[in-house]
Amino acid sequence: MNKAVPMRLAQITDCHLQADPEARARAGFPLRQLEAVVAAVNRERPTLVLITGDISQDETAASYRLAEQALTRLESPWYWLPGNHDQPALMAECRELHDELDLGTWRALLLDTHVSGQPHGELGEEALNRLAERLAADSRPTLLVMHHPPLPVGSAWLDEIGLADGEAFWRVVAPHRQVRAVLFGHIHQAFHGVQVLADREVSAYGCPSTTDQFLPGSSTFALDAASRPGYRLIELSDGELETWVVRVDP
Repeated sequence: MNKAVPMRLAQITDCHLQADPEARARAGFPLRQLEAVVAAVNRERPTLVLITGDISQDETAASYRLAEQALTRLESPWYWLPGNHDQPALMAECRELHDELDLGTWRALLLDTHVSGQPHGELGEEALNRLAERLAADSRPTLLVMHHPPLPVGSAWLDEIGLADGEAFWRVVAPHRQVRAVLFGHIHQAFHGVQVLADREVSAYGCPSTTDQFLPGSSTFALDAASRPGYRLIELSDGELETWVVRVDP
């Protein structure tokens, strides 16, 4: 019997665009870097693309219009969710915010961890209760997708602004064995961590930014000058997941 062809997803994150298309970041030009990542992702021919927050840096309507123009060049359907630098209402004016994606034998739940005016993330009691209901209602293999990391990433300054209710999040996830992995942004670096639960382990994956990269393991803010923008690829098949990071020369 032939094995099913894997479904390929791509993750793009932390674009940090400004209203000015020529605006600089600390290590380059965010719009040009995003355009280079979009071109590289198109060559991968993913089924769909997930953009996991911090689309904007200056939280302006113009920055989201720039993002939409760049992301519309993707040759696959794409979906975004807000990060701590974002304004969800302005995002929704440009393009609908989805909270669930039907991936056939899989599904993805997109979780909003944005807290207005704060760098850290939080789901809150209502969203956690809703997540528990959604997980109980469907046993298909599931990806959870968010902006903030739900576990420590080994950088003190980033761990202070991760998911504030991470422990509560994992208590909700624990009874639901169909949760295969968590994808997140925020940390501007490749990362793989494991959350140990009573009966299993769940992997959590961070992704490089399309612009500046943060130095892994740094106790205070520091750029990783040796790293390049990038994206993550995820292949799903037969309940299994394989994932890796690709870097891009902007």
